[in-house]
Amino acid sequence: LYGLDVSVVRYFTVYGPAGRPDMSMFRFAKWISEGQPLHLYGSGEQSRGFTYLDDIAGGTLAALKPLGYEILNLGGHEVITMNGLIEMLEEVIGKPANIQRHPPNPADMLTNWADVSKARRLLGWQPQVGLREGVQRLVDWYRAERAWAKEVATL
Repeated sequence: LYGLDVSVVRYFTVYGPAGRPDMSMFRFAKWISEGQPLHLYGSGEQSRGFTYLDDIAGGTLAALKPLGYEILNLGGHEVITMNGLIEMLEEVIGKPANIQRHPPNPADMLTNWADVSKARRLLGWQPQVGLREGVQRLVDWYRAERAWAKEVATL
């Protein structure tokens, strides 16, 4: 409208060290680590494209490049079901999850992932941290910060 260079970035399911405690990745890692019930809504076949925090930071910095007016998706390149994520966390943590199933949330989307082709084309950006590596980093961080992280409310 006024010739300003503005890029809007849309983040998709961000996770990583010190991440939002209300998001499934942190909650699941905490609940499994602490032997607490893992609350799973729906069948667990809902899928997400998780994005590691470092990739979000890199994409956000890349979006500072003057492009005119653009809306860009920043998201992970691996899509996984909630059941698959729980299995991965169980493997990395080395403990089984105590899954408590609940009816699906009617507002929950069955799948959510990002088409990052525009960010790749305009910014040269694509996610670098694979899901398994990112999960391992999150679990390592949680273990290192467990003294206070285990006290963070997740419900």
